[in-house]
Amino acid sequence: MFRRTSVALTIVLGVAAGSYSFAADTVPAHIAGALTDQGRPQKDKDRDAERKPGEILSFIGIKAGDKVVDFIAGDGYFTRLFSKAVGPTGKVYAVSPNELNALLKTDASAATKAIAADAAYKNVTALSLPINEFKIPESVDVVWIRQNYHDYYFKPIGVTDAAALNKAIYNSLKPGGLYVIVDHAAKAGSGVEAATTLHRYDVEAVKKEVVAAGFRFEGESPVLHNPADDLSKSVFDASLRGHTDQYVLKFRK
Repeated sequence: MFRRTSVALTIVLGVAAGSYSFAADTVPAHIAGALTDQGRPQKDKDRDAERKPGEILSFIGIKAGDKVVDFIAGDGYFTRLFSKAVGPTGKVYAVSPNELNALLKTDASAATKAIAADAAYKNVTALSLPINEFKIPESVDVVWIRQNYHDYYFKPIGVTDAAALNKAIYNSLKPGGLYVIVDHAAKAGSGVEAATTLHRYDVEAVKKEVVAAGFRFEGESPVLHNPADDLSKSVFDASLRGHTDQYVLKFRK
């Protein structure tokens, strides 16, 4: 029965989102439903093929009722997905660091504030706070950060102590909660220089730093791996943008 339902979901999502499809046998119905949410803008659906949200939310294990932090939430692509996946009994905190306002020359939280103001996403709260004062109003089940962990070492963002930020995230989670990190892969041992020049960060450095904050490394998904990326170019290089080699890491408190 589940097999037939999954195949049907694959077909529906293939039609709804253009070229995007996924291994539906591994994607629960509540996550598939988030992907077909009619409130998602077309620009978000157009990104699905490269971002593979169905596989990633399934890898995380997002479930109804979860409380999720979308840290450095950007335009809210994942904020909307989390909102629908956790459902009316869940909660999503879309967090935007104040320091991004000056860097981007705009209110970095404007997009997520608009989502939070939409009655279709009433379980979303948009938060603006200093990057060095990470604090959520309640304990949560998941803290998610996508393509911004390397920015802990990007000076214009202003993180004064990456270890302290990881520890603050640890403290924000319920026992057993998850810290999930997606970022652009860098050459082994490249360190902070790759973070500041290429906007990449060494996966082994991430693991070491997060485990040092008290987390247990739980697993890695290869869904965004791209072996054609030789890790030498900036993630903004036109020949590579949107197709970098990325890791998806899951850590548990």
